[in-house]
Formats: sequence, C-alpha cells, structure tokens
Amino acid sequence: MWNPFLFRSFKRHTFNQLIVMSEKTDSQTKSRKKSYQLSIKIAIIGFITLILLLPSSKIRSLIDERQDTKDEAAYNISQKWGNSQTIAGPLLTIPYSDEIDYWEDGSKHTSKTRKLVHILPDQLIINSELIPETLNRGIYEIAVYDSQSTLKGVFNNVTLSDLVEDTTNLLLDEAFISIGVSDLRGLKEHIDFNWGAQQYKFESGLSSLQNNKMGNAISAKVPVSITNDELDEISFKINLRLNGSKQLFFTPSGSETEVTMTSTWNSPSFQGNYLPNADSKEISDAGFKASWNVIDLNRSLPKAWFDKANDLMESKFGVHLFIPTDNYQQSERSIKYSILLIGLTFLIFFCTEIVNKASVHPIQYLFVGTALIIFYLLLVSLSEHISFSAAYMISVISTVTLTAFYTHAIFHVKRFTIILTAILTALYSFIFVIIQLENFALLAGSIGLFLILAGIMFYTRKINWNSLDQMELV
Repeated sequence: MWNPFLFRSFKRHTFNQLIVMSEKTDSQTKSRKKSYQLSIKIAIIGFITLILLLPSSKIRSLIDERQDTKDEAAYNISQKWGNSQTIAGPLLTIPYSDEIDYWEDGSKHTSKTRKLVHILPDQLIINSELIPETLNRGIYEIAVYDSQSTLKGVFNNVTLSDLVEDTTNLLLDEAFISIGVSDLRGLKEHIDFNWGAQQYKFESGLSSLQNNKMGNAISAKVPVSITNDELDEISFKINLRLNGSKQLFFTPSGSETEVTMTSTWNSPSFQGNYLPNADSKEISDAGFKASWNVIDLNRSLPKAWFDKANDLMESKFGVHLFIPTDNYQQSERSIKYSILLIGLTFLIFFCTEIVNKASVHPIQYLFVGTALIIFYLLLVSLSEHISFSAAYMISVISTVTLTAFYTHAIFHVKRFTIILTAILTALYSFIFVIIQLENFALLAGSIGLFLILAGIMFYTRKINWNSLDQMELV
C-alpha cells in the first residue's frame, strides 16, 4: 500500500545522506589540495635554498680571486726584498785532475779530465736571529725578515784515498768553499768569513756546483792540506746577513748539525724534514726560540763524494712566518657554513608559519636568504680594511638587524622577532668560534650541530604534523 508519509521521509533521509557525502568529498578534496600546497611550499623553499648556493659559490670565487691578487702583491714585494730563503752547506770542494788513456787510429793518446771531490763538515753549528716586519702593497701585507746567521764548524775525518786513486792529483791550491743561497737578492752586504786563522770573502758562485742543487752558490778559494791521505782539520766561521720573506730554511750539512733560531715573531710554523726539539721549543707573545739536532744517520747525504750529484736541498728544514689573521682564509671557512645558516633560518621560518598559522610568501624567503648571502660579501670587503673580528661583528649586526626588521614586518609578532634575532646571533657566534679553532673545529662543529638539532626538535615537539593540511601556506 502506498504511504506518502514514508516516501517523503525516505526521500529526505536520502537527500541528507547525499549532502553529507558531498560535504565529506569536498572536505577530502580540500584536504588533498592543501596537502599538495604544503608539498609544493616545501619544494619551493628547498629550490630557493639551492638557488642561493649559486651566489654563494660566486662569492667563494671572489675570495679566491682576491687571494690570488694578494699572492701577486706578495710576490712583487718578495722580488724586491727577497724570496723565501734556504741556506745550503757549507761545502768544501777540491778539484781533481786525472789522465785517461785511449786509442785512436791505432795509436795511444792521453787526455786530462777535471773532476771534483765534495766534502761536508764534520760539525756544523748555526745560530740565526730573525728580525721580522710586515710590508704593505695597497691593502695587502706580507711577512718579511732580516736574518743574522752565524755558521761555524770543522772539516776533518775525511780519508781522501777512499775517494780518489791518487791523492797527488788533487789540486789543493784550487780548493774552494761554497754555500747555497736560494735568492741572492736578499744579500745586503759582502760576506766575510774566517777559515782557520785567516779571513776571506765570498764571490759569485761556480756553475759546477749546480749538479749538487745548492741553488745560487757563492764561493771562495781557501787553502787546504792533507797528511797521510787525510784532510787536515780546519775550522770555519761565516757571518751571513740575509733578507727574505715568509720562510727561512737550512740544510743538515754537518755530520752533526745543530741549529738554533730565535725571533720576535709569535706565530711560527715549523716545516721541512725535521721538527725542532720538543724540550727546546718556546713560543710566546714575545716570539719564539727553537733548536734542531740532526746527525748524518738522519739524512741521505754521504760525508764526502767524488764527482757525483747529490741534492743538498732535499733535507731542508726551518720556519715559516705564518700570519694567523688571514682574512681570506677565514672568510672562505665561514662561507662553507652558508648552506647551514640558510637552511636553519628557513626551517625556523617554516616552523613559525606552522606555530603561528601564518603564511610567508616564497619571495619573502628569497629576500631573507639574499640578506644572509650578502653577509659574506660584507665580510670579505670589510675584512680587507679592518680586522677580521671587527668585520665579522659589523656584518653580523647589519644582517641580523635587517632580518629582524623584515621578520617583524611579516609576522607582526615581537616575541618571534626577538627569538629569531637571538637564534641568528647564536648561529653566527657559533660559526665564528668554529673558524677560529683549528685542532678542535670538527669537535666543536659536531657538538654544535647536535645542540641545534636538539633545539629544533624541542621547539617543534608540540606540532601535530598530521594536521598541517588545515593551514593556508601559499
């Protein structure tokens, strides 16, 4: 039986169900749409972060270019003052004349040859004082020095019959002593030296010594004598005043070599094949003092050799006048953390969007990221004229202040502006500490990153990430 009342009731119920289903479908559609918007927003933020790495790499190239300009300026200064110096020797050389028989056209002929016997001292004691200063070319500076070195020792304990067949063929009246100086332009006065009880003067070097790789050798003829095929003992003392830049090295020429160096330079870097004695090395704000002891067993050079090439320079050691406040090096180290700074700042902005249910446009992210990049440009340019620490502080204050004002204009939340300012200041301070450290930079960086991650996790601990589709993030 037809019941109009039941029909109307069924129709109304069916209509209501359709409305509910339609509303549910609309809600799911909106949820999916907002979820897509969230994914797109995160992708855009990541894309902006990668885009900002391009100007960051350009600034790193700028730093390299400025460093090359500084190196060129340092080279020009060194060309006039004196380059890095290495003092090799002294080396005693005795010419040797020999006769060689040969047959030609069925007859016997004799020719004379001239060879060299080289002898290193049995004992060598070097005392060197470096008087440093810094020279400027434009906005660049380089460490140079005026060195006062005394080389003294003894030649003895050499059996010449072990080197040559007939010691009577030694040209004792043509014997000479030589030392190698890598850059002769650093010599500012003639070098007088004592050989036994007599005084002699060095002259320009002999080309025959180039086989022993002594650099630019200077030499002087000296008298020698032998008894029972053994070289008679003779002492020497050489006073050498030499200008140079950056480095001063010596070679362990003696069977026993003792080197002592002192200077008022307070940031030395000891380099070469041997390190100074640990118990004698002293470094303070007033300068440094270091001593080396090298014996013949520590090197590959023989005490004496006959007409053979040996590299006296391969065992060199000494000091590098290191300039610790190299602004380009520190700027390059700081820009390596640019991706960390940009990424964390964007993460803080994104979390603030979620917490405050606000919306930041991608263009605004781009502006903030650009301000963070310009920080490094300010740092490089300022550090060329003032100290790196002062340049870093000015750059941080400028960047943080600009970012804080812009953040307040976006969110209109004073509390968040203060928090962001404090976080950025802490991040910049953290990076400054890392780039100042050398031995503990990795440890400090690892601990700092762990604390930063812990802070982010604590700040976002109450966020319901599953409900982010309820936000408007475009």
